Amino acid sequence: MAKRRGLALDGVLLLDKPVGLSSNHALQRARRTLDAAKAGHTGTLDPFATGLLLCCMGRATKISGAMLDADKAYRAVIQFGEETDSGDLTGNVVARADAGFTGVTREQVLDVLSRFQGSIEQIPPMYSALKRDGKPLYEYARAGIELERPPRRVTIHRIELLSCDGMQAEIDVACSKGTYIRTLAQDIGRALGCYGHLAALRRTQVGPFSLDRAVTLDALQAMPDPKTALLALNELPAGLLPVTRT
Repeated sequence: MAKRRGLALDGVLLLDKPVGLSSNHALQRARRTLDAAKAGHTGTLDPFATGLLLCCMGRATKISGAMLDADKAYRAVIQFGEETDSGDLTGNVVARADAGFTGVTREQVLDVLSRFQGSIEQIPPMYSALKRDGKPLYEYARAGIELERPPRRVTIHRIELLSCDGMQAEIDVACSKGTYIRTLAQDIGRALGCYGHLAALRRTQVGPFSLDRAVTLDALQAMPDPKTALLALNELPAGLLPVTRT
């Protein structure tokens, strides 16, 4: 029996990815719900992260390159007092603040955040998909191997402190492509002298798209006609799709 390929749908689904799913798992669940023949996403979110995942169906997959290069925005929670090998809550603790550490002040955090505004250099984390000799860095990291990584220049367009209770801070960040929020959290903790790691992450914007029109998987699956959640090609911002030659 021939394998059923699904519908030839064209459009973009703004998906609010839930915690605990890989980006590909979330994409495949959305694709099956829509019964779409062709689908792809435009930038991975770690399983612990939530928020905007652009799922492109059919001809809309042509915007993937532009969206990978697009600026992004995030809400991030930094946990102070401990640094992990992965830079986030899933890793093993590798450094701790002094035993008497009782937290940081809002003023201290604001002062440090101001140093990360604009063009900065980041050393990519070992737990990343960047490749060395054809192998992703995370494979070396899982084998206990740490390699030297040259710093990369990225741009922090906006970094704002939303809340701070001394042990955690929530920040709003708008940044260029290639920015690692895990590394940003780690570097902020080091600049404060107390260490830190990323405790939660939510992507709020990718290029011209935001969470405002995003749907959750549960909401998508509950729709009488899930295809109505798709942004049609003619609804996409001008200039995203390549010109079709006739």
